[in-house]
Amino acid sequence: MTKKVLPDLRTYEFEEVAFNELMQNRINKVLIVCSNYDYYMLEEDGRIDERIFNEYTALNLRYPPSFVHANSAKRALIMLASDKIDLVITWLDIGNYKAFETSKLIKETYPDVTIAALSHYSSELRKNLEKENTGIIDFVFHWSGNVDIFLAIIKLTEDRMNAEKDINEIGVKAILLVEDSLRFYSKYLPVIYKIILKQTDFFMSEGLNEHRKMMLMRGRPKILLATNFEEGKLLFEKYKDNLLGVISDVSYFREGKRDPKAGFELLKYVRSYERYFPFLVQSSDSNNKKFALELKGKFLYKYSETLEDEIKNYINQYFSFGDFEFWDPVQMKVEATAKDLTSFQKALNSVSTETIIYHAKRSEYSKWLKSRALFPLANLFSNIEYDDFDDANAIRQFLINAIKVYRIFRSRGVISKFNRKKYDEYLGFARIGDGALGGKGRGLAFIDSFLKRNRLFNKYQDVTISIPRTVVISTEVFDEFIEQHKLIHFVASCDNDEEILNKFISYPLPQWVLADILAFLKISKAPLAVRSSSVLEDSHYQPFAGIFATYMLPYAERDRMLEMVSNAIKSVMASAFFQNSKSYLKATSHTIEESKMAVILQEITGKQYKDVFYPNVSGVARSINFYPIGNELPHEGIANIALGLGEIIVGGGQTLRFSPFHPKKILQLSSPGSTQRDTQQYFYGLDINPDSYIVSTSEAINKKKISIRNAENHGSLKFVASTYDLQNNIIKPGVMHDGIRVISFDNILKYNTFPLPEILQDLLRIGQREMRNPIEIEFAIKLDVPNGKPKEFSFLQIRPIVESNETNSKLPANFLKKDTIIYSESALGNGKYDHIKDFVYVKPETFNNANTRQIAAAVEQINKKFTEQDKQYVLVGPGRWGSSDPWLGIPVIWPQISSAKIIVESGLNNFRIDPSQGTHFFQNLTSFKVGYLTINPFINDGFFDVEYLNKQKAVYEDEFLRHISFKEPLTVIIEGKNNKAAIFKENFKLKNTVKIEESTDELPPDGFM
Repeated sequence: MTKKVLPDLRTYEFEEVAFNELMQNRINKVLIVCSNYDYYMLEEDGRIDERIFNEYTALNLRYPPSFVHANSAKRALIMLASDKIDLVITWLDIGNYKAFETSKLIKETYPDVTIAALSHYSSELRKNLEKENTGIIDFVFHWSGNVDIFLAIIKLTEDRMNAEKDINEIGVKAILLVEDSLRFYSKYLPVIYKIILKQTDFFMSEGLNEHRKMMLMRGRPKILLATNFEEGKLLFEKYKDNLLGVISDVSYFREGKRDPKAGFELLKYVRSYERYFPFLVQSSDSNNKKFALELKGKFLYKYSETLEDEIKNYINQYFSFGDFEFWDPVQMKVEATAKDLTSFQKALNSVSTETIIYHAKRSEYSKWLKSRALFPLANLFSNIEYDDFDDANAIRQFLINAIKVYRIFRSRGVISKFNRKKYDEYLGFARIGDGALGGKGRGLAFIDSFLKRNRLFNKYQDVTISIPRTVVISTEVFDEFIEQHKLIHFVASCDNDEEILNKFISYPLPQWVLADILAFLKISKAPLAVRSSSVLEDSHYQPFAGIFATYMLPYAERDRMLEMVSNAIKSVMASAFFQNSKSYLKATSHTIEESKMAVILQEITGKQYKDVFYPNVSGVARSINFYPIGNELPHEGIANIALGLGEIIVGGGQTLRFSPFHPKKILQLSSPGSTQRDTQQYFYGLDINPDSYIVSTSEAINKKKISIRNAENHGSLKFVASTYDLQNNIIKPGVMHDGIRVISFDNILKYNTFPLPEILQDLLRIGQREMRNPIEIEFAIKLDVPNGKPKEFSFLQIRPIVESNETNSKLPANFLKKDTIIYSESALGNGKYDHIKDFVYVKPETFNNANTRQIAAAVEQINKKFTEQDKQYVLVGPGRWGSSDPWLGIPVIWPQISSAKIIVESGLNNFRIDPSQGTHFFQNLTSFKVGYLTINPFINDGFFDVEYLNKQKAVYEDEFLRHISFKEPLTVIIEGKNNKAAIFKENFKLKNTVKIEESTDELPPDGFM
């Protein structure tokens, strides 16, 4: 027999169970059709709906149905016509067969409504049923006065309504009952359902939060009822892959007549499918026990005094309900008992090899998991057989590893309710308290869910993409802390940040919170980031980004760690009321009472190098690029990456900029000189000495600034650096050569040692699609991992790029070129500028290539005046600004034009130019968010109304330049997504539409409007 190739658990993807799609059809309203007397008797011990409600509550069931009554066929039809009835229950009286007529009328008019009948059993009723009931009444039950039968009727009906989809499409398990005795199946069904529903209550503990527990309940096993051989065989054949077992009578109809051995024929048929398939034979003839045992079935005597108890015991043992008992066949004893998946995993480590083999041969691991609605893991085990392994230890290790992988998979995308008794290393995201998660917390939970939904965790070989282990302390804790210590009036009146911080630190966190944090610290063995997560952060409209505090803590022994974490949490809470925060709140029309703060505890991605801890790469990426160069397109996005902690990026330090779609074309690396000059010169690491963290309003209190040269002995540069050979003026890959180290990330971006561009392409595309908005993400990468371990891409944050004038600028529809001074279809940047009054331009009529150095000097003098007055202006000139070749443009350096907010490069008839892309110059354009326009009007590439400018009075003019100062600010709009821009004339008023008839001027092309 050929062994199967076992799945590689490092990359195995479990199928998520669509629990939300289960039990779509429910019984919400039940119509009882009977005489007033029968209905009164039904209510004698209390209202039926109250008793059912109590039954549902006791079994943790939701959605109890309501009951209505009709005392005649006519009344029943009226109620069916006026109300949504899901189930009709009618009484069958032996002396009055009008119930059949009533049921027939209902079935003819409402064929989809299930009809169930109740009656005191008699042999006369059976004869009448066989004669009268030809597909009219769906179920007939024996009424003994026990209200439990109603629960069984409702659940059996729901199971039949949902079986096709829930069992065969989603994988819910089922029990097949084959019995034609009204009395006995009416007795069995309530018992079996109670066992199932109590089993469901047990396995709900596997749910990681209340919602997941309710979802698991939908995955309870179903019961399928057959009353003859053909029905039983058909149901078995249809659902056999998802059946837990069969309970069958011996004597029932087969091929149209009663067969006293029909049950054994069904048992033989089942045994031909699977040797160990659970099959319980129950019979009123005790002599049938012998035949049942010969066919490897179990036997139950119908008239046993302890029938119900024996059914319970059989189902618990052979349908794998209840605890899993690890049976050692050599010692003939139970070695270990597992109540849940955690204890099941632990037991696998300790039980004997004989025990492992015993259960593996009988496929009992998967059966137990199936009965607990742990379908993904059960299905994995079901597809693998005992013979696929070399020995018992291989089975043991596979089972343990698979459970580990599944528990990690199960926790992903789920906000687990923190339970200090159950919290373990497999839970990636949990919340303490029932309050809000705050903006960053919501973002992290969303990241976790869409990584799972889009199967991104293990998409790339030898790389895991995930969020770091995270616990969110919800706003409930913040509210309790503020209220308990009566701090709201204090923070409202205090204007001193240090005083506010010290006040917060002086009070303890609630004891229950400290106990939960301690449970988290028992599992987490890494440095921690304690991050703000205000309910106002990362919103679509007012993101509050960077307003509140984040503190980083080195790893320390547990008591010291608890003290540091507690102080950092209170420091983050206090930052909600610092002056910077209050000013921002006021500017955005919020009050301090709205600034509720959740706090995130998150493991920091990275590794310890000497006396600091940091990631090999940190980065920020945006799904839209307002400064595309070369072949880059705005929608392809842009990223900035750096060695060390991400503080250098968000702080505007020198980092590497690249497009994920063009990772090998990087301006900063375009020449050896620019590589050495324009790349990262230093980075930040976390000081690992616990004494370096002290309570402070400064988040940088324990971060070290390290030069690239000083990192040489860390061993981390080999992942991200190249070497500048000064003597030969070349960049050599890696750090094996003598020379100056430059942070080029060539190993990643040029030599593909890590698929960062591809990962960012995926995350930006999917993230923008999921949020329906341009996005910004933050991430950190650990490349320095032991052999055989995957590299780690940690997804730290996602936020929408705020839709404002700055980021969602659009030119007005159908505007006229006559209203513009300049119109460009090759523009970089984005935004609306309505504060600029000054316009400086090189006079086209006097321009000569030979004078570009003189023009540069003249521009410098004008720029100095603007810098002194702290004013900005529009600068227009022919050729390339910042060109080192004076014959291609005006050779300014950045300080000579530093106050220009809009720069325009214009071609002339004899001087066509392409957009400037000089590295250092372009770096400044992007850093200072300068609008940059290119036009070549002589070939209809853009528009420039020089005549309009020449008619304006100049405040300064020389041989080369004119400076115009308008009375009113000009309106400048750069539509970054489409690389189009316009500088409108003075007094132009923005309108949504402008009538086309007003001018015959050519309008901007289609797609621009």
